Amino acid sequence: MANSRDELAQNGRSAPGALAWSVSALLLAVSDALSARFGSVTVRGELSGFTRAASGHCYFTLKDSSGAGAGLRCAMFRRSAALLDFAPQDGQQVEIRGRLSVYEARGELQMVAEHMRRLGAGSLYEEFLRLKARLEAQGLFDPGRKRPLPRFPHAVGLITSASGAALHDVLTTLARRAPHVRLVLYPSLVQGVEAPAALCQALHLANQRAEVEVLLLCRGGGSLEDLWAFNDERVVRAVAASALPLLCGVGHETDLTLADLAADLRAPTPTAAAELVAPARDAQWQSLQQCAARLQAAVHRRLDRCAQDIDLRALRLQQPGQRLRLQQAGLAALQARLAQGAMHQLRQARATLQQRRESLTPASALVLEREANGLQILRSRLDALNPQRVLARGYAWVEGQDGKALTSAAGLRAGDSLTAVWADGRASMTVDAVHRDRP
Repeated sequence: MANSRDELAQNGRSAPGALAWSVSALLLAVSDALSARFGSVTVRGELSGFTRAASGHCYFTLKDSSGAGAGLRCAMFRRSAALLDFAPQDGQQVEIRGRLSVYEARGELQMVAEHMRRLGAGSLYEEFLRLKARLEAQGLFDPGRKRPLPRFPHAVGLITSASGAALHDVLTTLARRAPHVRLVLYPSLVQGVEAPAALCQALHLANQRAEVEVLLLCRGGGSLEDLWAFNDERVVRAVAASALPLLCGVGHETDLTLADLAADLRAPTPTAAAELVAPARDAQWQSLQQCAARLQAAVHRRLDRCAQDIDLRALRLQQPGQRLRLQQAGLAALQARLAQGAMHQLRQARATLQQRRESLTPASALVLEREANGLQILRSRLDALNPQRVLARGYAWVEGQDGKALTSAAGLRAGDSLTAVWADGRASMTVDAVHRDRP
């Protein structure tokens, strides 16, 4: 590799004896010098702008934890990143071991990290946690002080950079969803040392002019240092003290600032903030049309019911005398029907009673005779099955020692004790011999 780089350096010279390098040759030579001079080095600092690409490689900046402005671009390739035992985040203090090189595509010094271990939270992140705890104890983040946003605002105020991507995102979203909403821009710095004062001034101006119904405080994504203006105590207190409802949409979904916690509502992105502050006009128009259709149908149904009720009442509206005569005639008809019905039922009941009295005696005698015949038949059948009747004809049965009747000579042996039972007694006997008849 060294020989090839020397060849590139030689080829990059414009003329014999003149020290004119090509860009690639010079960068290769510088990279060789760094590798030879430093080799494997260990450095500690604070993570900033950490990102993990889809390929698995990680890219970040290592800043001096003392607060100085020095920063070192770093890259950690997928194989080394897979061995990390923690999830790196911005603001963490880490110690990195690796080698220095030059990123030839941009001519930048970078460190290729081969190992990283966590030392503790960075000073900026620690300051964030301390300020968060102090302001939370003072009640600036209390959910009870959050106010609802107006559902259908006519004018929306936007506090952001006039040249940032957040302004374009909000304008595009409102033009698509709610073009009828008027947007008032209060431009302000959103990054740097002067940004907190500019944000406070824009918040004060918006509340003083009171020309909008809700405020949007927006900025695109960035590192913890880039978003630090929205963690400044002055900005957080100005957000909490705003007389206008305020929605904060700073950074990406994973970014969280103290201004987000102090606002009445937090949105994950500036685009989401614009979607939350103004409902879509087409959806609201469709909902309004549906409500109008339901209201019109309800009014028609009510009018129809009222017309029917008026017709019924008009039919019932008659002269009192005529109505009385109709009621009297109806009462007389009911009395006649009642008398006729009572006499008819009485005659039917008497006829039924007489019929049952006449049929009761023959039917009873017939039933008794039928039951007596059946009883006699059952008695004859039972008497025929009585074993004593069989024994009385001179027969006997033989019982074994277990008291059960023996119906076959099978199983008998000489010397077995048996009992013979007749109709008038029984006798015990002993088997002398067993003779079986052939089948």
